[in-house]
Order: sequence, then structure tokens, then C-alpha cells
Amino acid sequence: MKLTGAQIICEGLVKEGVEVIFGFPGGAILPLYDTLLQYPRLRHILVRHEQGAAHAADGYARATGKVGVCMATSGPGATNLVTGIANAHLDSSPVVAITGQVARPFIGKDAFQEVDISGITLPITKHNYLVLDVGSLAGIVKEAFYLARTGRPGPILIDVPRDVFIDQAEFNYPTKLDLPGYKPTLQGHVAQIKKAAKVINEAQRPLIIAGRGVIMSGAYEELKQLAETAQIPVITTLLGIGCFPESHILSFGMLGMHGMAYANMAVEAADVIIAIGMRFDDRATGKVSEFAPHASIIHIDIDPAEIGKNVPVAVPIVGDVKLVLNALNKLIISTERIDWFQQLEDWRKEHPSTVIRECEGLLPQLVIRKICEVTQGEAIIVTGVGQNQMWAAQHYCYDKPNSLISSGGLGTMGFELPAAMGAKVGCPDTTVWCVAGDGGFQMTIQELATVVQEKVAVKIAIINNGYLGMIRQWQELFYGRRYVASPLSGPDFVKIAEAYGIPGLRVRRNTEIVPAIEQAMKEKGPFLIDFIVEPEENVYPMVTPGAALTEVLEGPKETKAVSDSAKLPVSNI
Repeated sequence: MKLTGAQIICEGLVKEGVEVIFGFPGGAILPLYDTLLQYPRLRHILVRHEQGAAHAADGYARATGKVGVCMATSGPGATNLVTGIANAHLDSSPVVAITGQVARPFIGKDAFQEVDISGITLPITKHNYLVLDVGSLAGIVKEAFYLARTGRPGPILIDVPRDVFIDQAEFNYPTKLDLPGYKPTLQGHVAQIKKAAKVINEAQRPLIIAGRGVIMSGAYEELKQLAETAQIPVITTLLGIGCFPESHILSFGMLGMHGMAYANMAVEAADVIIAIGMRFDDRATGKVSEFAPHASIIHIDIDPAEIGKNVPVAVPIVGDVKLVLNALNKLIISTERIDWFQQLEDWRKEHPSTVIRECEGLLPQLVIRKICEVTQGEAIIVTGVGQNQMWAAQHYCYDKPNSLISSGGLGTMGFELPAAMGAKVGCPDTTVWCVAGDGGFQMTIQELATVVQEKVAVKIAIINNGYLGMIRQWQELFYGRRYVASPLSGPDFVKIAEAYGIPGLRVRRNTEIVPAIEQAMKEKGPFLIDFIVEPEENVYPMVTPGAALTEVLEGPKETKAVSDSAKLPVSNI
């Protein structure tokens, strides 16, 4: 059976179980869009900017565990996907991006809307393809989805010239793949697992640091079994939040720059750290040379490139987290650690990191806490980056697996709205709250039109402080309160929402928080709340850049502005 390249792609998408595509058309990819009419099973969601398509596919992938799919045309359409592809790459999200390209005779000729998108995305994709032969297209689609979802997940790009969409070839979709250079290690090395078990069983002050790898592997029960059997406290990275119930007695919150002070202290005091599906990024470790100075580190990760990359590891184990933990748990001895837990509880009482102070004004922390209370912890929370992200991480109780979706590695402002849209499309029966700053929200605000057109019932909470909040916080603490380019004027978000056909409310008082959230929850469609919060509220705890995890600022009385910005350690915000 001969099919066009466009038909081959659609047939492949159907065979891979794709139900939703986020995209924006253009000349080079128009033959594929024309072919979509033949495939009613493929729901296309028209975004208003290609970046929104990539973020929506990412949010969809994280919420469902399926591969997210986005499409764009050549040139600016393809380059507009780049931020979203990079975001998916750093956070290990399975996304397949399909881009149109100029016809083969025009490649390399600077044709209209030509750009080397495969070259541009080479460092930020797990793999990418420039398809020059329609006969290879079916195999490429099969490979792309296999690579995206297996091993350490990640984004794959397929760049298709316009004439390849039109060319015909016999359609034979592969049932098996032979990729000799790609064989992810799934089962951990038996000797290393035995060594890890011995180290854990002999430990006095062990600590688990769980990351997003637990979520991607679905190793929730295995992690819980390890923690409960060996009586090991569990802390998480930002992207690991939700992999272990935060109401569990063994949960000690998030570590890192804005993690719990007592969690950071536990890292400093631990004699063994079991790092599971996390990559020791700088936001988690603080000053690397002083990270976990007394601990032997066991590192379990499916990506061998991550092991030993940032911190020395005593027991490396390469493999799928779920399979490794399943084997490890069989060797773990049931233990009590009364003294260790007493110390941790003492630190938690002495350094309460999530206490909300009394204030006549509206505090963003209280907004998040009330969303948690009204939703009873049953929602998916989607954030961008900055203060809103940290407050959402700190003050919502995540007891459900995979209930926080956030931009971690790339730290992308504007991720929140399209990603929340994608999450809600993927999980239509689950409440999804988009928690946004007034700065990040304006970066992809146009996707409100998509939300309305596609009837995506996402709830939106704007934490509106009139600043680029995290920038302003750093300028206050480290740049002598010189607020350069951080004060932020914005539109009337409620009127903007109404213009798009979305009901909205503005909240200025503490007594208005719960009624507004309840009204949003009762609304069958999308709803927006503009929370006007204290403009100069800071996120605490905070580990200053270049400092050890134990050098934590727990409140404003401990902060001292740096008058000379040259004294600030080299670090990213």
C-alpha cells in the first residue's frame, strides 16, 4: 500500500497511540495538516504560539506518562519550539516534535523560512532526524517514539521537507527495532545492589533523596517499601515532589536553595545518602564541595552519564529505578532509628520552614495553602518558575503521585499556562491549577484563546506582586535594593480573561481567598483569579548562591544586602 509521507506520519501516530497533537500550521507543514482530515482519531489543538505547543505537549506527557506530540512549520515556527524542546530535554519529558522544512532542492539555499532546526536542536534533543527519503519515514516515526519513552525519556525532533510529505512510498510500519547503539540498562548490577544493601543496613543516619526518576519509573510503592522497611527519612528534589506522600511520617520535604532548612540539615548530618533518580543539580546541592560531607552516596539512575557527574559516588547503580529498588528491597533489613528521627524532629521544630506569618496584607503562601485545603490535595499543580514556583512547592501538600508539574532544569517563565492546558487535556477528570506569576503569565497569555476554544477547564491563580518577584528578591538581598527592570506593570487580568470569555475575580483580602477558590472550582470551564499579594514578600528558606546547604536564611532578619554586586558568587538565579 503506497501512502504519502504525510499519511505515513499520521498512520504512525495512530499506531503509537497518539490522541492529541498541539500545533500551529504554516506553508512547509501544510500537506501534513491537510492530511489530518483523514484521521479523525488525531485531535489537533491549535495553540496561539508554537512555544505553547511544545509546553503543552510537555505538560501532557508529564501528567499522563504518554509521549506528548507537537508540530510546527519551518523557520520561525520551528525556532519557536526551541524553548519548549529545551525545557523537555532538561526535565526528561517524552516529547516528539514534528517540523516542516523547505523542499529538499532548497535546503542550504537560504530559502524562505528555512532554518537548520536539526542543527539548532542537536544539543537539546535526545535524538533528531532530517528526513530525506520518504521510504525511511515509517521507521523514523517508530524509532522516535521508542527513543522518547524508553531509557531516560526526552524530546525527539523529526524535520520533514515539504516534498517528502507529498512523496509516496510503500507503507510498512516496523513491529521491531534494531538499534545496536541504544540499549538502556534496566536491571541494576547484582553486585552493586548487594553492596548498596550492605551500606544501607549498616548505616546509622541514612537519608533518601528522591527525584523525578522515581515518577518516570512509577516506583512509588518500591520507594515507600524501602523507606518504611529501613526506617529512612525521605526528602525530594523539586521535580521529585509527589513521588512520596508529604503527609507520611517519613517525609521531610524538599531540599536545596528553597528547600526546608531541616531537610538541608539532614543532608549535612547523614552518613549514607541513597540518591534515587536525581542528578545533583546546583539548586539541590548548594556548594558541591560541602554537600553531604559525612555521607557515602549510593546513586541509582538509568542514565550512566549522571552518575559521578557532579558529586563523588561510593556505590553507583545504573538501571531503571523501579527494577533496582525491587531488587534492593529484598536485601534490606527492617531497622529502627530512634535517635536519628529524634534529631530530625528536633530540627523540624527548631526550624519550621513553612510557618506563615500573620499579616494584614495578602500573603502568597496563604493563597497556596488555601488552594490545597479547598482541593484537599487532589489537584495537579502546574507552575512556571520564580517565587510562585517555590511557594507552590513549599505550601501545597503533595500526597498524590505526579501532582506537581513545574519547569525545573530550564526554569522557563511562561511554561505554566500551556503546560497546565496540556495536563488538563491529558487528565480531563482531574482538577488542574495553573499557579503563575504576573510576569511569567504574560509570556504565554495568548494561550487563553486556546483554553477557551478547546474548552479546557484549567483554573488559574495569578500571584500578582507587581514585580518580577525572584529578580526583585535577589536585587533586595544582593544588589542593595536597586530594582532595575524588575518592577512590572501589567494589564487588568480579570478584564483580559473576560475578553477571552473566561470568568475571573480579583482578590485583595485574606477573607476573600477561600470563596474565590470555591467559586473557581464550581465553574465547569476555565476560571482566573488575580491575587494581589504583598509586593515585597520573599521566599524563605533560602540558601544563598555559592553557600553550603546549612548556610540557610530562614527569614528577613537574617539577610544582609551586598552593596557591591561584584561580591556576589557566580550562580544562576
